[in-house]
Amino acid sequence: MTKATWTPDAGATRAVALEVLINGPISRSEIARRLELSPGSLTRLSTPLLEAGILIEAEERSEGRAGRPSRPLDIVPDSRRFLGAKLAGDRLVVALTDFRASVLASETVPLPDHEVPAVVAAIVDAAARLGAEAPGLTGIGIGVGALVGEGRVLSAPFLGWQDVPLAELVTEATGIPTVVENDLVAFTEYEHWFGAAKACERFAVVTLGAGIGYGLVVHDRIVLDDDSGIGLVGHWPVDPFGPVCVAGHRGCARSVLTTDAVVSAASSALGRELDYDEVMRLAALGDPGARRVVDDAARGLGRLIAAIGNLVMPELVVLGGEGVQLAAIGADAVREGIARDRDPRAAEVRLSLTDGDDTEWCRGAAVIAIQEYVAARSPR
Repeated sequence: MTKATWTPDAGATRAVALEVLINGPISRSEIARRLELSPGSLTRLSTPLLEAGILIEAEERSEGRAGRPSRPLDIVPDSRRFLGAKLAGDRLVVALTDFRASVLASETVPLPDHEVPAVVAAIVDAAARLGAEAPGLTGIGIGVGALVGEGRVLSAPFLGWQDVPLAELVTEATGIPTVVENDLVAFTEYEHWFGAAKACERFAVVTLGAGIGYGLVVHDRIVLDDDSGIGLVGHWPVDPFGPVCVAGHRGCARSVLTTDAVVSAASSALGRELDYDEVMRLAALGDPGARRVVDDAARGLGRLIAAIGNLVMPELVVLGGEGVQLAAIGADAVREGIARDRDPRAAEVRLSLTDGDDTEWCRGAAVIAIQEYVAARSPR
């Protein structure tokens, strides 16, 4: 299948369209400034995009100076729809989004098993349900906590998969262009294009959950290599007296900060089985045992953030994932951990917390599909 693209031309024309997609509505003068274009060049490049309906003129607005109000350029967010899917161990989470990855509808589908045909069928069924209304689906993005490459799931131990051509299978079954990416990479790309870090040239992402994820954008480009998806940040030491992980590392991020690690420590401290939400609730209410466990883990998280701050000097660190409550409830301890390993003269590390909802992973997967559609993403 030939991949559909958004704009008729590459180069400067596409750069104008992307600037509006990511930052619109945006004035012509601001586009020209960002892309270093003359007013005449911008007019020449934007006119065919307006005539094709790719861009529109938004409502007039004053730019705070005398003279005629400007008509900023924008897109129509609902002119394209995408499906973002997150494959977890026991469920498939899917979300229908608009052109800027805002969630329009979502659902969670239990996965009775991990057999490839069953998973593909679940994705196809979800695409049919959520994409049934006009304008239909332009693309499908799938995020997996795995090593991926060229649309293939190369290694996903939690699914028991090796070298599965998932993108090809879903494309063949739906007729819709599909892209597959590591879920942390996809999450980072959402924050880069439409999230809290979209104005940042250099930022980091840390996700908390069954594993510990780390994403990095430098010079406005995500940092990727063949190891993206292994979860290497989970081996970073955060507590010299902490438990030992399955790889034999004492006090690493994986052994201290994952949801299972926090639940295990709290259950042992309180002498009964707990789940993660209950641990967080008890800590917020001031239960001494739960509070100590949460604060100990949160200080470890702070030390990890401090290391990122010291090594990368990010403008912002975005914290997300289903375990992000740790950073919210243990906020004071996180700051203690950061301060412990930072020079007191150093600038404060700015933090942004997401809501930890499953659909944030789906928004990331949708952004990967959006990037594929607008031909802005290099295959890997």
